[in-house]
Amino acid sequence: MSVRTSRSRAVLLAAGAGALALSLSACAGGGIQGGGGGTGFVSGSDGVARVKKGERDAAPKLAGETIDGKQLDVSAAYKGKIVVLNVWGSWCPPCRAEAVNFKKVSEDLADDGVQFVGINTRDGSTRLPQEFENEYKIPYPSLYDPTGKLLLRFEAGTLNPQAVPTTLVIDREGKLAARMMKPLTEEQLRKMIKPILAEK
Repeated sequence: MSVRTSRSRAVLLAAGAGALALSLSACAGGGIQGGGGGTGFVSGSDGVARVKKGERDAAPKLAGETIDGKQLDVSAAYKGKIVVLNVWGSWCPPCRAEAVNFKKVSEDLADDGVQFVGINTRDGSTRLPQEFENEYKIPYPSLYDPTGKLLLRFEAGTLNPQAVPTTLVIDREGKLAARMMKPLTEEQLRKMIKPILAEK
């Protein structure tokens, strides 16, 4: 084997390892986390993109069947509440890593007018998502969106989900207030919700 061939293979292996590391940091990605270009949102040093009150876009209509076969219209069912929306898939290791944090915080903040809702995507049937929710004892509903139709309702230039997992916070007026496009620790999730919870 020539030196040139060995170097080429080494470069390819290094590039492949780098790509694998990036792919493992989130299950699916695309786009950027920051604002700019007149979008009206700014990413903080903590990675959370936020929009000031009064400058926020309305969340799209999110309604349909949940993974347990019930009907849910998020804006109608939870009007006046802060909604924490988590985009996830049973096939996504980072989603599994953050599930316990979402369960804990959703239970802790339930009496404060905070409602958690999942959007399950890219699962071919509801069997594995149901097993996921049973395993982690998830107490809140998840809309079943296998082909991403609900996700496409978020307009470009708004706080739209561009990765799995993504977490969005919708304020009491039904406006998109914050977004994080990576798995969250319990502390990060609480810090993301806290400013919106403090709004009057």
